[in-house]
Amino acid sequence: MTIEFYNKYAEEFYNATVSADMSETCERFLKYIVPGGKILDAGCGSGRDSLYFLKSGYKVVSIDASEEMVRLSSKLTGQQTLLMKFEDVDFKDEFDGIWACASLLHVPKAKIKSVMTKLAQALKENGIFFGSFKYGEGEEFRGERLFNFYDENSLRVLISEIKQLEILEIWITEDVRPGKEGEMWASCLCRRKN
Repeated sequence: MTIEFYNKYAEEFYNATVSADMSETCERFLKYIVPGGKILDAGCGSGRDSLYFLKSGYKVVSIDASEEMVRLSSKLTGQQTLLMKFEDVDFKDEFDGIWACASLLHVPKAKIKSVMTKLAQALKENGIFFGSFKYGEGEEFRGERLFNFYDENSLRVLISEIKQLEILEIWITEDVRPGKEGEMWASCLCRRKN
């Protein structure tokens, strides 16, 4: 149902998000990534952040579960985005960084641990994982989309259950999109342990 929302409203979503300035958070992530390293943009949406990383000299593999977002992000970045659901991720020890910006928030809480474990396995040793979630507790459908919510404590608990990851930072930010002021996000940076 959530994927269908993005297929149906791809153009509107693209236009609402492609110009959002995520550079501060991108740079917070990139300071941990070796220059020219390989990044998986997991749930890339418009391709905005993939393009930022490409322009910054990184190799990027972009994935999204929506056919329409794959089409739009491929056009924006100039390289093919892979049509892939989180559950189908099967990379092993391949990436210096994984960027999951406002994407894992659509994974049901019952499946989030297994999805994040798959993503952690895709990281090289000492690779860096970034994820962001709507701030709060629980999960709910808003319109046609499922959202899950985390605060500092519940995010800490979730990550502690994924044995490959250790927390580097957890922080709260305000939405950067115009008209979304006051909407808060919980973000984390983690490292893959040996």
